[in-house]
Amino acid sequence: MSAILTIARRELAEGIRNRWVVSMTAVMAALASVIAALGSAPTGSTATGALDVVVVGLASLTIFLVPLIALLLSHDSITREAERGTLLLLLSHPLSRPQVVAGKFMGQLAILALTTVIGFGFAAGFVIWRHGAEGWQAFAMMTAISVLLGAVFLALGTLASSVVQESSTAAGIAIGLWLLFVALYDMALLAALVARGGHAVPGWIMDLALLLNPTDAYRLLTLGEGASAMLSGMGGVYDNSQLTPALLAGGLLVWCVLPLALAMTAFSRRNL
Repeated sequence: MSAILTIARRELAEGIRNRWVVSMTAVMAALASVIAALGSAPTGSTATGALDVVVVGLASLTIFLVPLIALLLSHDSITREAERGTLLLLLSHPLSRPQVVAGKFMGQLAILALTTVIGFGFAAGFVIWRHGAEGWQAFAMMTAISVLLGAVFLALGTLASSVVQESSTAAGIAIGLWLLFVALYDMALLAALVARGGHAVPGWIMDLALLLNPTDAYRLLTLGEGASAMLSGMGGVYDNSQLTPALLAGGLLVWCVLPLALAMTAFSRRNL
């Protein structure tokens, strides 16, 4: 475990010094603050807490931005070391290849968590200052689940970096994964539903389709219950689903663990 933590600290130190990471943190904080300022404005005449309104806006931002940041952090985690010639030096230490993958993942997860918490923290601070802390539990839960969604895409990016030889190829795979899960999957699902001509889809098939896309599982988990469900319109989908918060969170954990395990296996068999 100490070897994994050493690699994680190395990855975190590099990330903190990386201007790109600092820039993305600033961008996330700025966008989250704008959403907080605009989203909390109309809540004065409603019974809905300002933070509940902001949760809906930030969840939508998360689906687009957090997976992109995660893939940009992780897509070259292995290939970059190989291209710089430091991978063999790293493996000359008493480290196993799965430990290298796990350490890099943990370091990148720490970077992503800091970026998310700092970015969303600015938004939460603004809303609490203006309107009070009502709804902070939903906001805190959304932030934690956003980090979990980022972990999923970190694992996918690490897998891409473990199975290819060049960073440019891994970057192409990362872009494809982002487009697939953030945009194309839901478009294809909607087209399939329209093609059925109004015929009902069995509930278990719809639930499985939602679990097969981590961003859909995230959306349902964060916006399926409470005041956010009414504001986002996800309450109807959640009420007609057999998916519970535990199943949705478990689905996201499987999406995280499985690609990471495959990345460890692929890297262990890789010729250097």
